[in-house]
Amino acid sequence: QVQFVESGGGLVQPGGSLRLSCAASGMIVSVYAMGWYRQAPGKQRELVARILRGGNTNYATSIKGRFTISRDNAQNTVYLQMNSLKPEDTAVYYCNADADPLRWTTKTVFSSWGQGTQVTVSS
Repeated sequence: QVQFVESGGGLVQPGGSLRLSCAASGMIVSVYAMGWYRQAPGKQRELVARILRGGNTNYATSIKGRFTISRDNAQNTVYLQMNSLKPEDTAVYYCNADADPLRWTTKTVFSSWGQGTQVTVSS
């Protein structure tokens, strides 16, 4: 059974930083394109960052230059370093395997989602 456990969120002031972790079990993160997704209140879930099998990374325009996705194969964990946070980054953040790495969509390989980790950016 595939499980994702996200952690590292919290309340941070604008301009602050957080590092999110996604520990996966039941699957191997290096075999898939792994994505970080977020869902803000009243909005649809969106893909914000992706790391491909070969290690290349892609980012949504809204977070480019501020967020960095990485992967630790030994720990089977995916990370999202978030810097220069803005109030509009407030959302619940999730990870999953990207089902369509040639496009920018929210299609995922696995239908099950973790509980997510809440990121709140506010002064």
